[in-house]
Formats: sequence, C-alpha cells, structure tokens
Amino acid sequence: MFNIMKLWLPILAITAATGCLNNAQEKLVDADFVLKDGEIVNSNSAYIPAQCYAKIKHQSGHQSNPCYSCHVDGVRPNFLHDDSGLQQTFDFTDYSSKNRYSNLFKDRSKEVEAMSDKAIDEYVATSNYFDKDGAIKINKVLKNIPKNWDANQDGIWNGFTPDTYFAFDNQGFDIDPSGNPTGWVAFSYYPFLGGFMPTNGSTDDVLIRLPEYFRQDSNGQYSTAIYKLNLAIVESLIRQKDITIAATNEKNLNVDLNKNGVLDTAQKVVYSWAPLKDIHMSYVGKAKQVYEQKSLKIAAGLYPKGTEFLHSVRYLKVDDKQVSMSDRLKELRYSKKITWNNYSQLSKSVSSEIKERHDFPNRVSQYHSPKKGGIEQGLISGRGWNYQGFIEDHSGELRPQNYEETLACMGCHTGVGATTDSSFAFPRKFAFDNFQNGYYHWSQKSLVGVADPMRQDGKHEYSHYLENTLSGDEFGSNLEVMNKFSQSGQVSEHKISALKNDISLLLLPSAKRARTLNKAYKVIVDEQSYIYGRDPHVLPLKNMYKTIPVGEDT
Repeated sequence: MFNIMKLWLPILAITAATGCLNNAQEKLVDADFVLKDGEIVNSNSAYIPAQCYAKIKHQSGHQSNPCYSCHVDGVRPNFLHDDSGLQQTFDFTDYSSKNRYSNLFKDRSKEVEAMSDKAIDEYVATSNYFDKDGAIKINKVLKNIPKNWDANQDGIWNGFTPDTYFAFDNQGFDIDPSGNPTGWVAFSYYPFLGGFMPTNGSTDDVLIRLPEYFRQDSNGQYSTAIYKLNLAIVESLIRQKDITIAATNEKNLNVDLNKNGVLDTAQKVVYSWAPLKDIHMSYVGKAKQVYEQKSLKIAAGLYPKGTEFLHSVRYLKVDDKQVSMSDRLKELRYSKKITWNNYSQLSKSVSSEIKERHDFPNRVSQYHSPKKGGIEQGLISGRGWNYQGFIEDHSGELRPQNYEETLACMGCHTGVGATTDSSFAFPRKFAFDNFQNGYYHWSQKSLVGVADPMRQDGKHEYSHYLENTLSGDEFGSNLEVMNKFSQSGQVSEHKISALKNDISLLLLPSAKRARTLNKAYKVIVDEQSYIYGRDPHVLPLKNMYKTIPVGEDT
C-alpha cells in the first residue's frame, strides 16, 4: 500500500512575510487535496467564465462588447448560432446570473507588495514539471497514486499521464530523452482574443498528437514525412481550405493530394470534400489503409477520433530582452477525442440543448466523468471530447484538478460558436510560409514581428478588438494597454498602424506588469482559491456585475 509519508517533493515557496524564496523547505504531496467525483463548493455554473460577468458599459463611459469574439454563428459542423443570442443579450439562468467569482472583487495589494521581484522571478523560473534529472515530476506520484487522489480507490491512476518533454526539433516534433518522437507536435497560432493574450497574465502553448497510425507509413513504420502530410490533411479539413505543403510525390502515396486528377507532384493539399457528390479526401500511409477498411471516419471540420491536445498555461518570464514563457506551469490541460459524432448527431446535440434551455430555463448544464476512474479522467462533453487538467497545489507542485476546477473548462469548449470541433488554437495555426512552416514552439520563436491577421470583413483582428475594448481585455482593467494605445477614450491611429505589423506590441506586457500579474496569481495559488476566479489582478475589478441583469441588451 502506498505510504504518503514516504513521498517528499522538493518545492520552492514564496514567503509572503519576507518576500523571499525558501529553497530548503520540503513538503509532502498536498494532503489537504482530495479528488472527489461531482463535488461543487462554490458554483454549479462554473462552466461560465468570469469574463461573461463584465459590464458592457464601463465607468469611463466607454461601451464595448467583447462577447463577439466567442459568441458567433458557428461554421458547420459547429451548429451553435449565438451571435444573435449571447452576443447581444445577457441570457443567464436565475442561478447563473449571480457572479460567484468573489476573487474578482478582492484587493491583493498587501500580498503582492510583500513579494520581491527577485522572489517571483526565481519562482516562475523554477520548473514544477521536470525534476533536476529531467524526469516528469508528477509521473512519480501518479505511479504510486496517493489515496486522496484515487477517486475510485482502485489503486491506480486512470487519467492522462503527462508524456511530453517540451524538447522540440526544427520541425516542431517533441523528442524524448532517448531521442524518440513522442508524437506531440508544437504549432504556432494567433492567441485567442482577451484573457489568453499574454498581456492579461499568462503565456500558453498548444501541442497536437494524432493517433499512432497517422504517424506510420503503409508498412507500419514511423515516418515524419507521413505524419506531416496527415497533419496538413487534418488542417485542411478543419479549416476547410487548401493547405500548402512541401513538394510531394503523390505516386509514392497513391493519393491525389492536389485534386488535379493525376498522381504527380503536389505542393498543396486541396480541400475538396462533398461526399453526396462522391467527392472525398483521404489520409496517407497507414491511416489511408485504416480509412479504406472503414475503421476511420473523415468529415470537414472534424478531427479524427483519438486526436489529442495538450495545453500548458504558464507564468510570464521576465529577462533582459522581453517577456516570454516561463518554465513553471500554472496548469497543464489535456483533451482527447474519444467518440466520433457525425453532423446529424452534432446537430441533434445542439438542438437538444436549445430545447432544454427552453423547457427548463433555470436548469444549469450538466457534465459528467467517464465511469472508469471517475474524475481522475476529467469530464466529457456532448461533442465527443474528454477534458482533464493539472494545476498548482499550494506548494507550487502540479496536482489533478478537481471536478469544479475542470468544470471551468467545459463552457468555452462546448458552448460557443467560435470553436471548430471544440478547439480554439489549431484553426488559428500560422500558415506554411511562416517559420518552420508554422510548426514550432514559442520557446523556439516569439510573437515579435508577427503581423495582425485579417478578418473576413477586411479588418485586422487584434486592432479591431483593441478598438472595441480599448483595454485589450474583457474586464476593462488593463490600464497599461489603455495608456499605450488610447488617448481621451480614442484609439491612437499611429499605434494601431504599428500594431498591424507587430502584434507583440499589444500581446506582450511590460516587465513591471508581468511581475505584478505573476505575484497576483501566486496569491491565488497560496489560497488554492481557483474556483472563486483564476484571473490575476491586484485591485478589485470595477467593471463587473455582481448580479447579471438577465435579458438586458449588450
């Protein structure tokens, strides 16, 4: 039987009273944390993010509607059409209309002032993912799972075990210490608008991994070239557009990638999928064989079953050059597509949700764990995906997220029109003509020099968001952005012009702001108060509703 008294993990903690690091302190696995199925402490509607409680009209008199970034008419097969609903009206249940994110209204000035810059810099520079030997820390704990993490008390960890080493080659492939690819691939993307822009407190990355047979040639041998082509085919289907590739001999693959009717040299994957007209697409290598055996489904806008995403959320590292991604993780989020739902099933799922909202307007949404392992495996959506996460415990080490903490992930991945097959980042991947064809990790190249992308209406995406919000966040609280880009309530055209050529001018905060937000988040870690709001800030947020005026126009 596992003896928790024998498992010690080294930790680095900020001592608030002195503002310095205590390097000598060692602590047990968090004995106060217990993983329970379905436990709610604060809010049954935790799937609604804190940003949704922001006032549209700010105290400054400026009126904005950042709701448009999430609540749009979905593109098939996202059948959520909420640009005329949630984008224009505060449509909450009576229960969810109460803002239970009490952290938004806290003053953390004293706690933040007690931390020195040196202490917070050292803290965020210390990895809580790897130990001193380069092994993945939490895996040692999961191998001999503590009783308080073993939700179903079967003696084993039933959830995802982290297996990426964040060691990427010049094509974005993650390589393990033995020199073998793990299957994880890093890709660059345009950070989603609002809270996930680093200026608002966190850096992040996203990795994708396709099932093993997508990485194999027709003989079942691993092939980087085959994997890259299958990734391009998935990207073409997800984005429903042509995708540029390196010159490829189609005869070796027996697949007409460029759809010109002959097997020649292809320099792009042509999106052409209309099964009712007998127009199909195919994967290559072993995946092609699996598809032809009817064991694999293909549809526009959908990932293949078994697709995985890994998403690390991190602190802001400050050095002499610029703000970048820290070694320390705030969270490690994992998702896997565990069931295939066709268009009809996805449409019925949305229709059922709409009917339930109509028939039971005050009923909150329900999300459940898989039966095996319970909350150890996270939560499942009605769209075929399983979500699970790890987060810092009060000593800074990673622990599993509890039910309510994971519930916070579900609303955005299942309830907005902006996603494609429940994902945000991959549809926003950088194109082939970027560094390493868009497959690289932010540790290999930063956001500096990246141009502001164009929207379908011809406006620049980040410029438009800034013009709409002024502060560059949903809360109207990013004074640094306001002072940098606007004057007297108007956005500076000169600054907007510069932003169009370099989005880092908006997305990356100053060193001072980065350290302040790191400290503010560390207070939340110390409190373990994630369920009351994870957004870092020092002073209480003023532009927030404590109770939403249900039905009011936005």
